[in-house]
Amino acid sequence: MVDVSRQYLRTAPETDSAVQAVLAGGRYILGENVKAFEGEMAAYLGCSHAVGVGSGTDALLLILKALGIGPGDEVVTTAFTFFATAEVIATLGATPVFADIDPGTFNIDPAATASRVTPATRAIIAVHLFGQPAQMEDLATIAASAGVPLIEDCAQAAGAEYMGRKAGALARASAFSFFPTKNLACAGDGGMVCTDDHELAARVRMLANHGQSEQYLHACIGMNSRLDEVQAALLRVRLRNLDRWNDERRGIAVRYDRVFGAAAPFVAPGSKHVYHQYTLRTPARDTLSRKLEMDDVASRVYYPVPLHLQPCFASLGYLPGDLPECERAADEVLSLPIFPGMTDEEIERVCAAAGA
Repeated sequence: MVDVSRQYLRTAPETDSAVQAVLAGGRYILGENVKAFEGEMAAYLGCSHAVGVGSGTDALLLILKALGIGPGDEVVTTAFTFFATAEVIATLGATPVFADIDPGTFNIDPAATASRVTPATRAIIAVHLFGQPAQMEDLATIAASAGVPLIEDCAQAAGAEYMGRKAGALARASAFSFFPTKNLACAGDGGMVCTDDHELAARVRMLANHGQSEQYLHACIGMNSRLDEVQAALLRVRLRNLDRWNDERRGIAVRYDRVFGAAAPFVAPGSKHVYHQYTLRTPARDTLSRKLEMDDVASRVYYPVPLHLQPCFASLGYLPGDLPECERAADEVLSLPIFPGMTDEEIERVCAAAGA
């Protein structure tokens, strides 16, 4: 699905130099590279604050924790996404409330979101799935009407844009993952919280460092979630290449689009997709997957079981049929290989293996 080593090899001299400087310097935690990367990421997105943390999951958790969300609270989000989005809600003792998706974009549907808001709602999390931003204007209106913060899960959307603005600077706060397969990736786990809210940024930073307001003085119960210097040094190099690499992804998508036609991903007006995944939609998904496998071409289903039907959420009382678009997508989606550095031969091989 993705060859992460190619990304390293394309910037190896610059990356090696940056990482070796960190190792030789001996400052591995909360050093100058983390500070510099935070500033560079904030400038890239056009937001005021960026806080490096240990993972994308931690970034979501820290935002909710900083907002004071806990037992008795509800957070509305999509049921068609990676588990972490709902996991962090439940981890804090709050209740994930699942909304259905727009069948075209696979993102949370604004009308469905509005229908899920109750007096207990304390936040809405929009996931920019597969690299395409959700309908943020409508979602922002819903959140404002309910008097709750809108949060972006940008784990799959580094560099994406909505109405000319970068994903990650469209809501009260946003969470990024730098997992090795992401568009902006490190060589392990890493994440970031971005926001224009000074107080929220300060609280996230404190919570991520054991709740310390200053060294050995703990203002609250926090956790250990810090982006380390080696990863920050690597990410600084990759951020400078992110737009070029996303352009490559879009170029591959254009070639796939010509072949797959109506099954190809829909891109909403005003969205600049970054194709973290190139996700087809076809009722013949399983047949296509087997066809690709026979020719040793990778494919993957993201995600085969919607969150509302996961065993761990059985107590919430959702039943098959409750979120029909999520369930239909789970039965019909198939993602194909797409990553910077794919060769023409590899792209053609994917198309040929699909029999298109």
